[in-house]
Amino acid sequence: MRAVYYEQFRGPISIREVQDPVPGEQSVVIQVEASGLCLSDWHGWMGHDPDILLPHVPGHELAGTVVEAGKGVRKWKTGDRVTVPFVGGCGKCKYCTEGNPQVCDHQFQPGFTAWGSFAEYVAIDYADQNLALLPEDMPFEEAASLGCRFITAFRGVVLQGRVEAGQSIAVFGCGGVGLSAIQIAGAMGAKVFAVDITDDKCNLAKNLGADFTINASREDPVAAIREYSKGGVHISVDALGHVDTCLQAIHSLRKRGRHVQLGLMTGKNANTAIPMDKVIAHELEILGSHGMQAAKYTELFRFIEEREIDLNKMIGRRISLSQVPDLLPRLNNTAQAGITIIDNFKQ
Repeated sequence: MRAVYYEQFRGPISIREVQDPVPGEQSVVIQVEASGLCLSDWHGWMGHDPDILLPHVPGHELAGTVVEAGKGVRKWKTGDRVTVPFVGGCGKCKYCTEGNPQVCDHQFQPGFTAWGSFAEYVAIDYADQNLALLPEDMPFEEAASLGCRFITAFRGVVLQGRVEAGQSIAVFGCGGVGLSAIQIAGAMGAKVFAVDITDDKCNLAKNLGADFTINASREDPVAAIREYSKGGVHISVDALGHVDTCLQAIHSLRKRGRHVQLGLMTGKNANTAIPMDKVIAHELEILGSHGMQAAKYTELFRFIEEREIDLNKMIGRRISLSQVPDLLPRLNNTAQAGITIIDNFKQ
């Protein structure tokens, strides 16, 4: 099969013919119909994830069709249209049995702990615990856009952040995760403040439901949010994963507010100092959120349908597999608005 391939971190990326995957007893092989290109894939290529073993095929935001199932798989068959969270649980550890496979002790992550979806086919372990059946009318491209971004935002905003109608929320970073958070919070009836450093991304945030947009390259976002919200927001989200946006988000909170960290904090940002004096004095909550359980996808699909969320609006670009080696090393510097989706695996 054709696949995006690299043999060293920060090294050359190419398109190679590699061996087709074979399912293990509890695994399935999926023909990849669409896959999102995500900043997390750049982090992997940079060597920020200790689980990646070289050589490697990246990619973790996928949707496709089951073409083969292992002997122990009970729930899935050839022809099923499926997607999968970027963190899969083993189904047996204490966290999985508690209903939290997103923090499984033995988690499976396509594109990180195993070869991923920048390929014609991908094998998914723990299939019975982790696949989600797609609604019949959901295109593969829109399902792939859920990827790690929309599902992370949904769990972070709705389940961790506990947003309610009439509350206010500030979202820092209008990439895929941030745009998803904006759509979700707006659909929940919250007042949404969106922060980025480019007009294109701010404009897209506005089109997706943000009530206020702030270009942080021209305006102090903390001062603006505190002024427009009359004292701070109920919930803040750092959807980028940088010391500046993390701290700005926390300082944008009202007393007894909640901060949700969605953007990955790696490298020099990994050990960001949190203003604990303010956390204590203002009784703030600092929450992490890491993916979403496969069991929650039914709730997610119902939310998308009932709130009439147009996932296609978030797709900014559609590319072929052969374009990935050029784009992947530059993902951390892209100013493109919207999600990039691979929808052609033959070219």
